[in-house]
Amino acid sequence: MTAGVDGSPESRAAARWAAGEAVLRQVPLRLVHAVDWPLDPVFPGVGGQDADRWADQVLSETAEELRRRHPQLAITTRCPTARPAAALAAEAADAALLVLGSRGIGGLVGFLVGSVALSTVAATDTPVVLVRSDDEAPDGSDTDAGAGAAIVVGVDIHEAGDRVLDFAFEEAARRGCPLRAVHGWKLPPAYTYVPFFDPDNERDIGRSVTRMAEDMLLPWRQKYPEVAVTSSVFRGSPGERLVQESRGAGLVVVGRRRRRSPLGPHLGAVAHAVLHHAAAPVAVVAHD
Repeated sequence: MTAGVDGSPESRAAARWAAGEAVLRQVPLRLVHAVDWPLDPVFPGVGGQDADRWADQVLSETAEELRRRHPQLAITTRCPTARPAAALAAEAADAALLVLGSRGIGGLVGFLVGSVALSTVAATDTPVVLVRSDDEAPDGSDTDAGAGAAIVVGVDIHEAGDRVLDFAFEEAARRGCPLRAVHGWKLPPAYTYVPFFDPDNERDIGRSVTRMAEDMLLPWRQKYPEVAVTSSVFRGSPGERLVQESRGAGLVVVGRRRRRSPLGPHLGAVAHAVLHHAAAPVAVVAHD
Protein backbone atom coordinates (compact mmCIF):
# COMPACT_ATOMS: atom_id res chain seq x y z
CA MET A 1 0.00 0.00 0.00
CA THR A 2 1.44 3.38 -1.02
CA ALA A 3 0.18 6.88 -0.17
CA GLY A 4 1.46 10.19 -1.50
CA VAL A 5 1.81 12.96 1.08
CA ASP A 6 2.63 16.64 0.67
CA GLY A 7 1.47 18.20 3.95
CA SER A 8 -1.90 19.38 2.60
CA PRO A 9 -5.18 18.52 4.38
CA GLU A 10 -6.09 16.37 1.37
CA SER A 11 -2.92 14.30 1.56
CA ARG A 12 -3.29 13.85 5.32
CA ALA A 13 -6.81 12.54 4.77
CA ALA A 14 -5.46 10.25 2.04
CA ALA A 15 -2.77 8.92 4.39
CA ARG A 16 -5.40 8.17 7.07
CA TRP A 17 -7.58 6.40 4.51
CA ALA A 18 -4.61 4.42 3.24
CA ALA A 19 -3.65 3.39 6.79
CA GLY A 20 -7.15 2.07 7.46
CA GLU A 21 -7.11 0.20 4.18
CA ALA A 22 -3.66 -1.25 4.91
CA VAL A 23 -4.95 -2.56 8.24
CA LEU A 24 -7.92 -4.15 6.47
CA ARG A 25 -5.61 -5.80 3.93
CA GLN A 26 -2.99 -6.67 6.57
CA VAL A 27 -0.19 -5.13 4.51
CA PRO A 28 2.46 -2.49 5.34
CA LEU A 29 2.05 1.15 4.34
CA ARG A 30 4.61 3.22 2.45
CA LEU A 31 4.39 7.04 2.62
CA VAL A 32 5.98 8.89 -0.28
CA HIS A 33 6.82 12.54 -0.78
CA ALA A 34 8.50 13.44 -4.08
CA VAL A 35 10.83 16.46 -4.08
CA ASP A 36 10.81 18.09 -7.49
CA TRP A 37 13.65 20.33 -8.63
CA PRO A 38 13.88 23.10 -9.50
CA LEU A 39 11.24 24.51 -7.17
CA ASP A 40 11.54 28.07 -8.53
CA PRO A 41 9.40 29.93 -9.38
CA VAL A 42 6.82 27.96 -7.38
CA PHE A 43 8.67 28.45 -4.10
CA PRO A 44 11.19 31.28 -4.66
CA GLY A 45 14.01 31.37 -2.13
CA VAL A 46 13.58 27.75 -1.01
CA GLY A 47 16.87 25.85 -1.05
CA GLY A 48 17.49 22.14 -1.43
CA GLN A 49 18.29 21.55 2.24
CA ASP A 50 15.18 23.46 3.32
CA ALA A 51 13.00 21.41 0.98
CA ASP A 52 14.54 18.15 2.19
CA ARG A 53 14.00 19.08 5.85
CA TRP A 54 10.42 20.10 5.15
CA ALA A 55 9.77 16.82 3.28
CA ASP A 56 11.28 14.78 6.13
CA GLN A 57 9.12 16.66 8.63
CA VAL A 58 5.94 16.07 6.62
CA LEU A 59 6.70 12.36 6.36
CA SER A 60 7.67 11.93 10.02
CA GLU A 61 4.65 13.85 11.35
CA THR A 62 2.26 11.89 9.13
CA ALA A 63 3.84 8.57 10.10
CA GLU A 64 3.67 9.43 13.81
CA GLU A 65 -0.01 10.31 13.56
CA LEU A 66 -0.79 7.06 11.77
CA ARG A 67 1.20 4.96 14.25
CA ARG A 68 -0.86 6.46 17.07
CA ARG A 69 -4.04 5.47 15.25
CA HIS A 70 -2.78 2.04 14.17
CA PRO A 71 0.05 0.82 16.45
CA GLN A 72 0.13 -2.56 14.73
CA LEU A 73 0.67 -1.08 11.25
CA ALA A 74 4.17 -1.24 9.74
CA ILE A 75 4.92 2.16 8.15
CA THR A 76 7.91 3.18 6.04
CA THR A 77 8.70 6.51 4.36
CA ARG A 78 10.35 7.42 1.07
CA CYS A 79 11.46 10.79 -0.30
CA PRO A 80 12.63 10.41 -3.91
CA THR A 81 13.93 13.36 -5.90
CA ALA A 82 11.97 13.18 -9.12
CA ARG A 83 8.93 14.47 -10.91
CA PRO A 84 6.06 13.66 -8.53
CA ALA A 85 3.83 11.84 -11.02
CA ALA A 86 6.70 9.66 -12.23
CA ALA A 87 7.96 9.04 -8.68
CA LEU A 88 4.52 8.09 -7.37
CA ALA A 89 3.84 5.81 -10.32
CA ALA A 90 7.20 4.10 -9.78
CA GLU A 91 6.58 3.69 -6.04
CA ALA A 92 3.16 2.21 -6.79
CA ALA A 93 4.50 -0.37 -9.25
CA ASP A 94 4.88 -3.05 -6.56
CA ALA A 95 1.87 -1.92 -4.49
CA ALA A 96 -1.70 -3.17 -4.59
CA LEU A 97 -3.06 0.36 -4.27
CA LEU A 98 -1.90 3.99 -4.54
CA VAL A 99 -3.77 6.59 -2.46
CA LEU A 100 -3.65 10.33 -3.17
CA GLY A 101 -5.45 13.42 -1.91
CA SER A 102 -8.07 15.16 -4.03
CA ARG A 103 -9.96 18.39 -3.78
CA GLY A 104 -13.73 17.80 -4.38
CA ILE A 105 -15.40 20.17 -6.81
CA GLY A 106 -12.88 22.17 -8.76
CA GLY A 107 -10.23 19.63 -9.64
CA LEU A 108 -7.49 17.42 -8.32
CA VAL A 109 -4.79 18.49 -5.91
CA GLY A 110 -1.29 18.18 -7.30
CA PHE A 111 1.87 17.78 -5.26
CA LEU A 112 3.35 20.93 -6.80
CA VAL A 113 1.01 21.59 -9.71
CA GLY A 114 -2.62 20.72 -10.18
CA SER A 115 -2.01 18.23 -12.98
CA VAL A 116 0.16 15.86 -10.94
CA ALA A 117 -2.60 13.70 -9.46
CA LEU A 118 -4.29 13.41 -12.86
CA SER A 119 -0.96 12.54 -14.50
CA THR A 120 -0.29 9.92 -11.83
CA VAL A 121 -3.66 8.25 -12.39
CA ALA A 122 -2.85 7.99 -16.11
CA ALA A 123 0.77 6.87 -15.57
CA THR A 124 0.19 3.73 -13.50
CA ASP A 125 -1.70 0.49 -13.94
CA THR A 126 -2.00 0.21 -10.16
CA PRO A 127 -5.49 1.11 -8.90
CA VAL A 128 -5.50 4.67 -7.53
CA VAL A 129 -7.82 5.98 -4.81
CA LEU A 130 -8.35 9.72 -4.47
CA VAL A 131 -9.57 10.95 -1.09
CA ARG A 132 -11.04 14.31 -0.15
CA SER A 133 -10.00 16.18 2.97
CA ASP A 134 -11.94 15.58 6.18
CA ASP A 135 -13.27 19.15 5.98
CA GLU A 136 -14.86 18.37 2.61
CA ALA A 137 -16.36 15.04 3.67
CA PRO A 138 -20.13 15.17 4.19
CA ASP A 139 -21.02 16.04 7.79
CA GLY A 140 -17.32 16.21 8.60
CA SER A 141 -17.15 12.41 8.68
CA ASP A 142 -13.82 10.65 8.96
CA THR A 143 -12.33 9.38 5.70
CA ASP A 144 -10.62 6.30 7.18
CA ALA A 145 -11.21 3.13 5.17
CA GLY A 146 -13.26 0.29 6.57
CA ALA A 147 -16.60 1.95 7.34
CA GLY A 148 -19.68 -0.15 6.59
CA ALA A 149 -21.06 2.22 3.93
CA ALA A 150 -21.86 0.70 0.56
CA ILE A 151 -19.41 0.58 -2.33
CA VAL A 152 -20.69 1.92 -5.65
CA VAL A 153 -19.22 0.61 -8.91
CA GLY A 154 -19.78 1.92 -12.40
CA VAL A 155 -20.50 -0.90 -14.87
CA ASP A 156 -20.05 -0.53 -18.63
CA ILE A 157 -21.39 -3.41 -20.69
CA HIS A 158 -19.33 -2.20 -23.67
CA GLU A 159 -15.98 -2.45 -21.87
CA ALA A 160 -13.86 -5.28 -20.51
CA GLY A 161 -14.62 -4.58 -16.87
CA ASP A 162 -13.13 -7.65 -15.19
CA ARG A 163 -10.49 -5.71 -13.23
CA VAL A 164 -13.02 -3.09 -12.16
CA LEU A 165 -15.59 -5.60 -10.93
CA ASP A 166 -12.99 -7.81 -9.27
CA PHE A 167 -11.63 -4.79 -7.37
CA ALA A 168 -15.12 -3.65 -6.29
CA PHE A 169 -16.37 -7.10 -5.22
CA GLU A 170 -13.14 -7.94 -3.39
CA GLU A 171 -13.25 -4.63 -1.54
CA ALA A 172 -16.90 -5.15 -0.57
CA ALA A 173 -16.10 -8.66 0.68
CA ARG A 174 -13.14 -7.36 2.66
CA ARG A 175 -15.23 -4.65 4.33
CA GLY A 176 -18.37 -6.74 4.74
CA CYS A 177 -20.46 -4.04 3.10
CA PRO A 178 -23.08 -4.03 0.31
CA LEU A 179 -22.23 -3.25 -3.30
CA ARG A 180 -24.30 -1.15 -5.70
CA ALA A 181 -23.63 -1.60 -9.43
CA VAL A 182 -24.70 1.30 -11.66
CA HIS A 183 -24.98 1.30 -15.46
CA GLY A 184 -26.32 4.13 -17.58
CA TRP A 185 -27.22 3.80 -21.25
CA LYS A 186 -28.27 6.04 -24.11
CA LEU A 187 -30.26 5.43 -27.28
CA PRO A 188 -28.13 4.90 -30.39
CA PRO A 189 -27.57 8.20 -32.24
CA ALA A 190 -29.61 6.97 -35.23
CA TYR A 191 -32.79 7.08 -33.13
CA THR A 192 -32.38 10.84 -32.80
CA TYR A 193 -33.42 11.17 -36.43
CA VAL A 194 -36.46 8.88 -36.27
CA PRO A 195 -39.53 11.15 -36.23
CA PHE A 196 -41.94 8.53 -34.89
CA PHE A 197 -39.90 6.45 -32.50
CA ASP A 198 -41.90 3.65 -30.88
CA PRO A 199 -41.62 3.81 -27.03
CA ASP A 200 -41.86 0.00 -27.02
CA ASN A 201 -38.49 -0.09 -28.76
CA GLU A 202 -36.97 1.96 -25.94
CA ARG A 203 -38.39 -0.44 -23.37
CA ASP A 204 -37.03 -3.40 -25.33
CA ILE A 205 -33.58 -1.77 -25.44
CA GLY A 206 -33.77 -1.10 -21.70
CA ARG A 207 -34.64 -4.73 -20.96
CA SER A 208 -31.83 -5.94 -23.21
CA VAL A 209 -29.29 -3.67 -21.52
CA THR A 210 -30.48 -4.83 -18.10
CA ARG A 211 -29.97 -8.49 -19.08
CA MET A 212 -26.49 -7.72 -20.39
CA ALA A 213 -25.56 -5.91 -17.18
CA GLU A 214 -26.86 -8.79 -15.04
CA ASP A 215 -24.94 -11.30 -17.17
CA MET A 216 -21.82 -9.23 -16.65
CA LEU A 217 -22.28 -9.29 -12.86
CA LEU A 218 -23.17 -12.97 -12.61
CA PRO A 219 -19.63 -14.45 -12.40
CA TRP A 220 -18.77 -12.09 -9.54
CA ARG A 221 -22.01 -12.78 -7.70
CA GLN A 222 -21.02 -16.44 -7.81
CA LYS A 223 -17.40 -15.76 -6.83
CA TYR A 224 -18.41 -13.53 -3.90
CA PRO A 225 -21.74 -14.97 -2.63
CA GLU A 226 -21.26 -13.18 0.71
CA VAL A 227 -21.53 -9.75 -0.95
CA ALA A 228 -25.04 -8.26 -1.03
CA VAL A 229 -25.36 -6.79 -4.53
CA THR A 230 -27.98 -4.49 -6.02
CA SER A 231 -27.89 -3.20 -9.58
CA SER A 232 -29.38 -0.12 -11.20
CA VAL A 233 -29.73 0.18 -14.97
CA PHE A 234 -31.16 3.44 -16.29
CA ARG A 235 -31.26 5.67 -19.32
CA GLY A 236 -29.10 8.73 -18.72
CA SER A 237 -25.64 9.95 -17.77
CA PRO A 238 -23.68 7.40 -15.74
CA GLY A 239 -21.36 10.13 -14.46
CA GLU A 240 -24.21 12.13 -12.96
CA ARG A 241 -25.77 9.04 -11.39
CA LEU A 242 -22.47 7.89 -9.87
CA VAL A 243 -21.95 11.35 -8.37
CA GLN A 244 -25.44 11.14 -6.85
CA GLU A 245 -24.81 7.61 -5.58
CA SER A 246 -21.51 8.74 -4.00
CA ARG A 247 -23.38 10.64 -1.29
CA GLY A 248 -23.22 8.36 1.73
CA ALA A 249 -21.09 5.75 -0.05
CA GLY A 250 -17.84 4.45 1.41
CA LEU A 251 -16.11 4.24 -1.98
CA VAL A 252 -16.91 4.75 -5.66
CA VAL A 253 -15.13 2.51 -8.17
CA VAL A 254 -14.76 3.52 -11.83
CA GLY A 255 -12.67 2.18 -14.69
CA ARG A 256 -10.41 3.88 -17.18
CA ARG A 257 -9.06 2.46 -20.40
CA ARG A 258 -5.30 2.13 -20.76
CA ARG A 259 -4.61 4.74 -23.39
CA ARG A 260 -2.56 7.86 -23.91
CA SER A 261 -3.64 11.00 -25.74
CA PRO A 262 -1.09 12.92 -27.86
CA LEU A 263 -2.06 15.94 -25.76
CA GLY A 264 -1.31 14.21 -22.45
CA PRO A 265 -3.15 12.03 -19.91
CA HIS A 266 -6.72 11.22 -20.80
CA LEU A 267 -9.62 9.98 -18.72
CA GLY A 268 -13.05 9.04 -19.94
CA ALA A 269 -15.98 11.37 -19.34
CA VAL A 270 -17.42 9.22 -16.55
CA ALA A 271 -14.17 8.94 -14.58
CA HIS A 272 -13.52 12.65 -15.10
CA ALA A 273 -16.94 13.65 -13.71
CA VAL A 274 -16.70 11.32 -10.73
CA LEU A 275 -13.14 12.38 -9.81
CA HIS A 276 -14.12 16.04 -9.77
CA HIS A 277 -17.49 15.86 -8.07
CA ALA A 278 -17.93 12.68 -6.01
CA ALA A 279 -18.62 13.06 -2.30
CA ALA A 280 -16.77 9.84 -1.42
CA PRO A 281 -13.28 8.47 -2.09
CA VAL A 282 -12.91 7.33 -5.71
CA ALA A 283 -10.96 4.29 -6.92
CA VAL A 284 -9.82 4.42 -10.55
CA VAL A 285 -8.98 0.98 -11.97
CA ALA A 286 -7.17 0.68 -15.30
CA HIS A 287 -8.39 -1.94 -17.78
CA ASP A 288 -7.87 -2.91 -21.41
